[in-house]
Amino acid sequence: MKLSQLLREDLVVQSLDATDKWSAIRRLAQCAADAGALPAVALAAVQDALLARERSMTTGMESGIAIPHAAVDGLEDVVAVLGIAKSGIPFESLDGQAARIVVCLVIPRNKKLLHIRTLAEIARLLSRRDVRDAMLAARDAAELLAVVRDKERESV
Repeated sequence: MKLSQLLREDLVVQSLDATDKWSAIRRLAQCAADAGALPAVALAAVQDALLARERSMTTGMESGIAIPHAAVDGLEDVVAVLGIAKSGIPFESLDGQAARIVVCLVIPRNKKLLHIRTLAEIARLLSRRDVRDAMLAARDAAELLAVVRDKERESV
């Protein structure tokens, strides 16, 4: 799935204010619950799954990107939340850079192929410097979503 298919304005945290990756992950999961994308009863399980995945191996990529993700039982749909942290969040990234763009992804456990394809699609999009620069320059959630849609179209 494309990132633009998963996001809407209330699933974007334009000023992700977190001092570490653990609080960033919790904040993004809370945003999904607050927006109704996750059932409130699932929030603790989702946070636990995301944090357990992060403890097993960092999801900090390169170039200021992190994609914390987990497969969770009981979910019916893929849920994504996008956070922008202009000052960066330490994420133990592969290149040591702080994460400025964080996409938190939760996928139903029974949809493994979708999990892999969605991660690959998002990583491919965010690997482009022009995409990252445009996302970081966006003034609000609507503009950020427009950037994502436009850049995905350019990739086709």
